[in-house]
Amino acid sequence: MNNVRNPNVQDQFFLTLIKLRRHTTNFELSRMFGILETDVYNIVCTWIRFMALQWREINIWPSEDLARFYSPSDFHLKFPKTRVILDGTECPIKRPKLPVAQQSTFSTYKNRNTVKVIVGATPGGMVSYVSPSYGGSTSDRHILERSNLPAMCTPGDSVMADKGFDVQDMFAPYDVTVNIPTFFKKVNRLSSKTVLKDRKIASKRVHIERIIGLGKTYKILSDVMNQSETQLSTDIIFICYMLCNFRKCIVSRHA
Repeated sequence: MNNVRNPNVQDQFFLTLIKLRRHTTNFELSRMFGILETDVYNIVCTWIRFMALQWREINIWPSEDLARFYSPSDFHLKFPKTRVILDGTECPIKRPKLPVAQQSTFSTYKNRNTVKVIVGATPGGMVSYVSPSYGGSTSDRHILERSNLPAMCTPGDSVMADKGFDVQDMFAPYDVTVNIPTFFKKVNRLSSKTVLKDRKIASKRVHIERIIGLGKTYKILSDVMNQSETQLSTDIIFICYMLCNFRKCIVSRHA
């Protein structure tokens, strides 16, 4: 290639952001910045590792007082002790060649090969927890079992999640309660009190779904990841959700 140039630090960072945001091919990026495709690959991989390592040095888990101070007024009124709202999300990946890898990454929910993470956000809408990525066949419970999330909470805290997170026994030793919708198993009819409680939980749990949706605006998380991107999926997903914290909060102050 003629006129190949060496991009400066700002251009390298900008190139990486374009890769995350638009999932632009290495060929197109090489033409945009006047560099080789191999240079694009090396720049993206280096910056993803660097950004992940740097941002993991920041303690994004807010204190109990901060979480409650920035909690929306209605949320604080109905669920005053909520420390984090949890939900799982999956990102599609290219089908691995090894049968064992195919089995471990196949998601029956998405009916394709995926990587899966659990994302947590404060009631105020700040992403405060992102788990490492696991194969799509891994359950939410297994991911939490491998995390230190229960120990990160303060006794008396409350965690809000979907009914798929049947993990009360994991948080109970730490005196942390789990707010999840009621299971219908062995229950023919729910009381009006239970129905109202479930509606309240659902109306507040939607915040984490909106935040996860905001993260998916980075197309690298919604498009199919290739093999090299899959290997970096833990760092890529973490970076995309950290970038969401730099954007205007989508949770209303009175939500």
